[in-house]
Amino acid sequence: MSNQIHIDQIAERVERLLLRYEELQRTNALLSEQVHVLTQERDSLRSRLSAARSRVDALLERLPDSSSSLSLNAAGARTTAGSDT
Repeated sequence: MSNQIHIDQIAERVERLLLRYEELQRTNALLSEQVHVLTQERDSLRSRLSAARSRVDALLERLPDSSSSLSLNAAGARTTAGSDT
């Protein structure tokens, strides 16, 4: 009789392990899907960042040189200062 009890305990444990295994498989599938979605989102954000950097670089190229900008500002300041007096 003790052999039957032992077998029943093992069978119950195997059933619990199978349920846990199935639960872990479902969880793993959900997590894999989340990884896939997040990977796509990351790649999209990287692409958008690269495009934004290119636009900023293009805008920076269109700005006048800082040395010519400074001389224009200084000349404007002198003209403005002279007109106040």
